[in-house]
Amino acid sequence: MSSSSSTTARGGGGSVRSLVPARMDRLPWTKFHWTIVVGLGFSWVLDGLEIQIVASAGFQADLGLTAAQVGYLGTIYLLGQVAGALVFGRLSDTLGRKKLFILTLAIYLVASGLAGLSPNFAFLAVFRFIAGMGIGGEYAAINSAIDEIIPSRYRGRVDIAINGTYWGGAALGSAANLFLLNTDYFAENVGWRIGFFIGPVLGLIIIYLRRHIPESPRWLMTHGREEEAEATVTDIEHRVEAEGRTLEPVSDDQALEVTDQGRIPFSVIFRTLVKDYPKRTLVAATMMITQSFLYNAIFFTYALVLQNFYGTDPASTQYFFFPFAIGNLLGPLLLGHLFDTWGRRQMIFLTYGVSAVVLAVSAVLFHMDVLSATTQTVFWCVSFFFASAGASSAYLTVSEIFPLELRGQVIGYFFALGQIAGAVAPTLYGSLIGDGTDRGPLTAGYFLGAGIMLVGGVVAFVFGVSAERKSLESITSPLSVVPPGKGGGTGKS
Repeated sequence: MSSSSSTTARGGGGSVRSLVPARMDRLPWTKFHWTIVVGLGFSWVLDGLEIQIVASAGFQADLGLTAAQVGYLGTIYLLGQVAGALVFGRLSDTLGRKKLFILTLAIYLVASGLAGLSPNFAFLAVFRFIAGMGIGGEYAAINSAIDEIIPSRYRGRVDIAINGTYWGGAALGSAANLFLLNTDYFAENVGWRIGFFIGPVLGLIIIYLRRHIPESPRWLMTHGREEEAEATVTDIEHRVEAEGRTLEPVSDDQALEVTDQGRIPFSVIFRTLVKDYPKRTLVAATMMITQSFLYNAIFFTYALVLQNFYGTDPASTQYFFFPFAIGNLLGPLLLGHLFDTWGRRQMIFLTYGVSAVVLAVSAVLFHMDVLSATTQTVFWCVSFFFASAGASSAYLTVSEIFPLELRGQVIGYFFALGQIAGAVAPTLYGSLIGDGTDRGPLTAGYFLGAGIMLVGGVVAFVFGVSAERKSLESITSPLSVVPPGKGGGTGKS
C-alpha cells in the first residue's frame, strides 16, 4: 500500500481500520517535527520565565505587599495550574488537542499581560490564578499532542527536552531580573510590569505557529473522524516527501480497527486507573509526587538557605540561581536520548537515584559545615542535572502508559496530585531552616528528600513500563480499538 494512499476501511459495527499510527511512527525527523517542537514546546519557556520574574517579587514595594502576600501569589498560581490541568485536560480529550493548546495559551497571554497592569494585590491575584489555569491546561494538552505526533523512536528525548526547557525560561527570567529590577534602568513601578509583558509578546509569535500545527491524527482517528485523520497524515507525508525524503509503504497488518467511544464517563476512567492498570497508576503517582516534593523543597527555599547559612546578600541570589537553572536545563537536553536508547525504566532509576545520592552527600557535607555558598550551589547543580531529566520523564511516563482517549485528563490528574503533594515541601523545609543556627533539622530534610527520590526511582524500575521506541498503541491499547474477533476486523489490541 502506498505511503500516502487512503487506509480507511469499514469494519463491522461501524468500526474503521486505520494505519494512521503506523504511518506517523515511521516518519523520519523533518522540518515538520521541528515546527511541533518550537510551536508546542515554547510554553515551558514562558512558564519558567514568568515564575522567576514573579519569584523576584519586584512588585512588592510598588504595590505595598507584605511578604505573606507575595507568598500567597505563588500558592494562587499553583492552585490555578491545578484547576487548569483538571478542567482543560478533560476538554483536550473531548474537544481535541489543537483547540485546547491554542485556547490555553491565549488564556495565559491575556492573563499575564493584565497582571502587568495590576494596581493592587487583589487584581494581581485574580490574574495570576487565571494565568496558572492557562499553563496547567498547557501541560495536559501539549504533552498529549507532542507524544501523539512525534515518531515513537524520538518520542522520549523530545518530550523530556521540551519539559526541561522550563529551566531555560527560568534562566532567562533570572537574567532579565538583573536588568528590569535595576532602578538605574527602570523606575520601581515599571521594570516588573515589563517582565509580565515579555511572555505575552513572545507568545503571540507562538500562537501564530500553532495555527499551522494540525490536530493530532491519533485523536481524530479515535473520535470518529478517520477521514480527517487520513487527510492530515497524507498532508504531513507530502511535506516530508517535498524535502526529498522517501517513505516506505506501511503493511496492512499494522492496521487498527477502531470505533468511536464518545464521551468517556468517569466510571470508565476510574476503572481504567484502579482496576485495569493499578501498577501503572502507582508508578505515575509516585513519580509525580516524588519529583514535585524535591523540586518544591529546594527551589522555594534555596535563597533562604544561602542567606541564613552562608550569609549571602539577597541581591546576589540571581547569580547563584542562574547556574542552578542551567544545570536543570542541560540534564534533559543531554540525557534525553538515553531514555529512547538505553530504556525508560533504567534511566528513570538512574536519574532519580543519582540525584538522591548527590543530595545525600551534600547533606553530610552541609551538616559538617565544610561547604560554601558556591560549593553548595555546585552540589545542587549536579543533583538537579539528573533530577531534572527524571522529573521531565515523569510527564512522559504519565502521557504514554494510559489509553489515548484519557491522555489529557490523566496528565491533569497526576499533575494536580503532584502539585498538591509538592505544596507541602516549601512550608516544611522553610520551618527546618529556622534562623540558620542549627543545621540538624535541614540536614534531616535533605536526607528525607533524597530518600523520597530514591523511592520514586525504585518504584519506576520495578513496576514501570519499557516504552522506549514503541508505538503508543502497543504500549497501551486505546479504548476505541476493537479486539480481534469482534466487529469483523483484525484490530491490534
